[in-house]
Amino acid sequence: MTGSLLVTGGTGHASTELAAFDAALIDAGIANVNLIRLSSVIPAGATVLEKRPDLPMREWGWRLYVVLAEQRASRAGEEAWAGIGWIQDPADGRGLFVEHEGGSDLEVEDLIERSLACMRASRDDTFGPTQLVTRGVRCTGEPVAAVVAAVYASVPW
Repeated sequence: MTGSLLVTGGTGHASTELAAFDAALIDAGIANVNLIRLSSVIPAGATVLEKRPDLPMREWGWRLYVVLAEQRASRAGEEAWAGIGWIQDPADGRGLFVEHEGGSDLEVEDLIERSLACMRASRDDTFGPTQLVTRGVRCTGEPVAAVVAAVYASVPW
């Protein structure tokens, strides 16, 4: 495989947590598709870019393969944070994603760093530095949600 994997994120608020999640998907540019969750392996030849995808309306209802982090909160004062981190071999692009959720940016970043450090240590591969994207939102009364997704491909049924 060669090509780009896009990492995108968004936040949303609405009258229910599920509707807030939908609003976060809209903000991230990955609404109106069926999300198919993947494990966290980056194929060789891939370039990872932080970029909002531009899914055409013709892809409504298609399968969108993603690594997904999502967090929701519904009590005033709570925060919802989601993040994805990754490491890649600089020679061929293969690598690993991790996805984490939590109540603060610091918590999510720490979980990402610790997970990738352990995963790096358990392999003989040479990986470059950790990269990450996080998104978060504070609940002020109405439910909120945060999402970060690594987008692989959109495929029709």
